[in-house]
Amino acid sequence: MILYFSGTGNSEYVAKRIAEETDDGIVNLFEKIRNHDFSKLHSDCPWVIVSPTYAWRIPRILQQWLEKTAFSGNSGIYYVMTCGGSIGNSGKYLRKLSASKHMKDLGCFSIVMPENYIAMFSTPEKEAALHTIHQAEAAIDKASHMIKNGKPFPHQTLTLTDKINSSIVNSIFYPMFVHAKKFYAKDTCISCGKCADVCPMHNIRLENGKPVWGKDCTHCMACISRCPREAIEYGKHSEGKPRYTCPIKINR
Repeated sequence: MILYFSGTGNSEYVAKRIAEETDDGIVNLFEKIRNHDFSKLHSDCPWVIVSPTYAWRIPRILQQWLEKTAFSGNSGIYYVMTCGGSIGNSGKYLRKLSASKHMKDLGCFSIVMPENYIAMFSTPEKEAALHTIHQAEAAIDKASHMIKNGKPFPHQTLTLTDKINSSIVNSIFYPMFVHAKKFYAKDTCISCGKCADVCPMHNIRLENGKPVWGKDCTHCMACISRCPREAIEYGKHSEGKPRYTCPIKINR
């Protein structure tokens, strides 16, 4: 069974592509995470977790959900991580997670997708995004083939930078940068409530027709990226930058 979490659509696209290639079931974890639903799941096939990369590890909200949810049936588990450049030493921490759940870790696979972290980096225009996705197709096919044939993913070649990014930098990054203080809505906001609907943390509410952010932000960028009027900004950094959501949709 394929389980995925996605803020702007990259991991959703990869998960659905893998589902097509492996003919496996697929579950969007958005509502489960949002509603703190930790009910047991069962699969006769190996588990495949498809996740974005947040500071060179899987998102902490996904980590917490995986820790609290019981899996029955097949004990094998794959991790597929979408990223803008590198997943660092994520595999080390995922192996620990697998061991804590008494599951057989079948490896971690990285797939470079279009950059979506508008809070810190530049996001691509549609044509550039489509080019990056086209380049990612071979990696998606490779991961799918190994999953379908029950082969473990190959070990990553790690650098000292990878190890530092996934440990020290990740530990510093979350408390220093992962907050909602810089989000605000411009006068072009139409009070549609889309931002609140797409927040996996229930962290956005409307007051006098305008969104107000709480303290429970995971920096998934769903609110700023999915606003139909591009009325949300993240300080000055997002000004003038294209809003990114995966331009290719797969119905499944």
